[in-house]
Amino acid sequence: MDKISSLTDWTLIQSFLAVAETGSLSGAARQLNRSQPTLGRHIKTLERELGAALFNRHPRGLSLSPTGVQVFPMARQVQDQMYAISLTAAGQSQDLQGTVRITASIFASHHVLPPILAEIRHLEPAIELELVPNDSSENLLFRAADIAVRMYRPTQLDIVARHVTDLQLGIFAAHSYLDRAGHPQTAEDLWQHDLVGYDQNDLIVRTIRDLGWEVSHASFATRCDHQSTYWELVRAGCGIGFSQTLVGRADPLVQELDLGIGIPPLPVWLAAHGTLRQTPRVSRVWDHLAHRLQAYGGAQT
Repeated sequence: MDKISSLTDWTLIQSFLAVAETGSLSGAARQLNRSQPTLGRHIKTLERELGAALFNRHPRGLSLSPTGVQVFPMARQVQDQMYAISLTAAGQSQDLQGTVRITASIFASHHVLPPILAEIRHLEPAIELELVPNDSSENLLFRAADIAVRMYRPTQLDIVARHVTDLQLGIFAAHSYLDRAGHPQTAEDLWQHDLVGYDQNDLIVRTIRDLGWEVSHASFATRCDHQSTYWELVRAGCGIGFSQTLVGRADPLVQELDLGIGIPPLPVWLAAHGTLRQTPRVSRVWDHLAHRLQAYGGAQT
């Protein structure tokens, strides 16, 4: 640990951890948004400084060597210390100028946030915005993002969360599909049609079961977990699917189907690390997001 701690270049340790976690230079490059040759140089430099090989090279990528296995938890500790330092320093900043990094689902990043972020940029020209579309949970404790827009209540310790609105969900189908397959008139008619669902994600299956119908993944003729692609499948006429009503009603290619099914709304939460929440620029962006997401949700009525 002493030798790891004495390394002056934190980026070398960061690169080592990324390669160890992804198993390849290319995967680490994507994760860190750096070039593959740069990651390769970092690993060679770190191995030279430590005087030992950290990875075994093989055709499918890289795996930790025995030394790498020993170094990995030590590097993790250094990472945790660096993030703690970063959070503490950022939490003390009173400067409005700078960057705020926001993460949200791919669907929300595509369909909901762009006009909201455009307005924030107009109102706050000193603040730069970074949007990270990601359906996985970015770790706010490690500053993967400063603010997260979540469709569920975050439960991590040290995370401040606020419920800002609920988004109504509806049932939609493309005009091209309805012209071909006919219009369902009742909820029971729905199960005679092609349905578009998720693949590994069981959210739709669980929701429909909670409403009283016994379904499985096999009940859906077309399946995709990528939510923006999922919506494109519905728009293209693959079958009947589900979406936020504000998005679906604004799309001329689809029609909303009123079948008397009360789909629970989608809650929208903002989340941030408690240390960062009150810093001026994060607080300013948080307040703008909360206000505009509330207005967006209110536009459903």
